[in-house]
Amino acid sequence: MSALKLLSRTKLYWGLIAIFLIGVLGSPVSSKGNNIFLSYGNLLDVLRQVSTTGLIATGMTAVIITGGIDLSVGSLMAICSVVCAMLLTVPGVTPGVVLGVPTVAVVALCLGFIVTRFIFLNLEKSRAGADASRDARLDRARGLVTPAIVGVVLCCLSLWYLLPQVEPKFGVLGVLLVAPCVGLLFGALNGFIIVAGRLQPFIVTLAMMVTALGIARLTAGQNNAVLPVYTGSNATEDFELLRSMVFGVIPMPGLFFLAAILIYGAVLRFTPFGRYVYAIGGNEEAARLSGIAAGRVKIVTYAVSGLLAGIAAVLYVAQYRQGKPDAGAGLELDAIAAVVIGGTSLMGGRGSLTGTFCGVLIFGLLSNILQLHNINSNLQLVLKGMIIIGTVLVQERNAGDLLAYLRLPGAAHKETAAAKRPSQETRSLNLGGNKK
Repeated sequence: MSALKLLSRTKLYWGLIAIFLIGVLGSPVSSKGNNIFLSYGNLLDVLRQVSTTGLIATGMTAVIITGGIDLSVGSLMAICSVVCAMLLTVPGVTPGVVLGVPTVAVVALCLGFIVTRFIFLNLEKSRAGADASRDARLDRARGLVTPAIVGVVLCCLSLWYLLPQVEPKFGVLGVLLVAPCVGLLFGALNGFIIVAGRLQPFIVTLAMMVTALGIARLTAGQNNAVLPVYTGSNATEDFELLRSMVFGVIPMPGLFFLAAILIYGAVLRFTPFGRYVYAIGGNEEAARLSGIAAGRVKIVTYAVSGLLAGIAAVLYVAQYRQGKPDAGAGLELDAIAAVVIGGTSLMGGRGSLTGTFCGVLIFGLLSNILQLHNINSNLQLVLKGMIIIGTVLVQERNAGDLLAYLRLPGAAHKETAAAKRPSQETRSLNLGGNKK
């Protein structure tokens, strides 16, 4: 492999290294002469700050690889943060309970049914030697009755666990179950409408963004722009665990982010589901003709995106000690920018979670560098926008064309005129033909 090809394939990592070196060399120093950027506390703060965006970007990556987009994740995070804060701080039957507990029951019922049927189908294919592109036939007991029983049992178990927490207020595990399920249900609804209605993801998720924002405000109530969460006071003290340091080494939000990247990255890289995601993004019609259930795969990607938005909402509440209807305002744009910076193509079919991880870190380190130098917040937005455009030009390999155009603005016109002008040989032939 030539050095140029190696540099092209690793350009994202070089970009991350370059941003890191800029932060190190340009960092202010403390009163003791220590490099502030390189301090352990500052780097941990970067990881903590990017964790929320990183979780959402993780789910967004698979959605974009399929050729879709999810503009609703910010609003889904907002509604999940409101539900989480309300469950933690307000006892009794509240709008958060009315929205959250039935959602968990529905999700448990559907997951129990789907997962059980999926297991039976794969066992039948293995036993009969059926090709993976064809559905194996199940009898009524394994195809309907048993999956339904499993779903009902899971539904009852979830209600048995959650209902006793309604009156005394919910604990950490309770909100970690309810909030992600709310996000998962709304995300799956996104995917279902896109697939069943054959609508553009942009339109569907835009509508869901507005709808979820309205539901979040209705759930919080007109007089509750912010729902404060004080651990040990109006909420359980155990909730402090979600903003603590694990073994004094890594912040808990960062651990969630890294776990999501590793698990979902392994799924996309090593499982048939991951291959289906890339195939759909590359050519959805060809994927359908090859036997891939494209609709189901797309619904799952949107459901996972909503699930991760719900987890991010719980970590947001723990980090900022509040839930509010506009908690995720603009976060979907940051997530999309991080995904694109990481090399995922908006046209679909190309990208990786390794790239997304680097993109999230680049975004986080850049913000940290600007903040350390007390750059005006409005100027920060301008600089971020310029860097995003430059990075995408490099990723899409269009930077050379742009530089060539800027260097020779009349080149395109000259090439067009040259193409239209007949060559000397052609003129000679034409003249010869006229003479005859």
